[in-house]
Amino acid sequence: MLGRRPDRRYADILEQALYNGALSGLSADGSRFFYENPLESNGDHHRWTWHRCPCCPPNIARLVASIGTYMYSVADNSIAVHLYGESVAHLEVAGTPVTVTQNTDYPWDGAVRIKMALSRPTRWTLSLRIPAWCEAPEVSVGGEVIAVDVADSLGYLNIEREWHDGDTVALALPMAVTTLRANPKVRQNIGRVALLRGPLIYCLEQADNGGELNAIVIDRSPGRTDTAPIRELHGAVSVSMPALRDDITGWNDRLYRADMPEMQDITARFVPYHLWDNRDPGEMLVWVRARS
Repeated sequence: MLGRRPDRRYADILEQALYNGALSGLSADGSRFFYENPLESNGDHHRWTWHRCPCCPPNIARLVASIGTYMYSVADNSIAVHLYGESVAHLEVAGTPVTVTQNTDYPWDGAVRIKMALSRPTRWTLSLRIPAWCEAPEVSVGGEVIAVDVADSLGYLNIEREWHDGDTVALALPMAVTTLRANPKVRQNIGRVALLRGPLIYCLEQADNGGELNAIVIDRSPGRTDTAPIRELHGAVSVSMPALRDDITGWNDRLYRADMPEMQDITARFVPYHLWDNRDPGEMLVWVRARS
């Protein structure tokens, strides 16, 4: 679809699927594999060192190795940037070889710098995807602020100019923490939300929050949140927020009770979904109970 023309609908889905669908099939060190992507686990789900369907491990390895081919599209007089990530690409546009270098810590940080290297000044269009999840993007070229208006350009900011060697584009894509809700027809998720930061879906793990993850309740619209690197997961960014937890100690062996159970104030820590089951084994939960 992106081969026809830049369209954010397709690039956003591509990014979401790569980070939250494909990458979760690999362990952080690339040595173990998931076939399925469960959204809740009681602690019995673990990646395999190999898979009984032997096409799967090499297929996911092939996909990860080919990510560079999905990042850009080139036409006669334009280059479109679909995905952001630390990279170097050697392209040709308007008859001129161009080297495009991205410097960024994306997806942990939304700051992206794109530097152009070309042998002679050339006029062409740079099309930058502005993700739908980003509400207040900022873009500048050589320090000059560019107005971001993508309403009539299918979600891409088109910058047409004469480009010179060393020209640098700076993007700031703020990564606010938000919540997603499922269609009410998905009855298992009624009254629950999933956490999103930038392009990444987050989840709770027992390693950070203890067991009984279904006892944790968060606000439908997150208020104060804190982010921090996760040392054991190569600096991936965690999200922490105030939450409540059902006090289950008073139930004993009772199945029902009439009074309202007590709740405790806690801090819930979320980690990127694609990185779950890389630390101590335990429960995992994506769709978390929510209160209004």
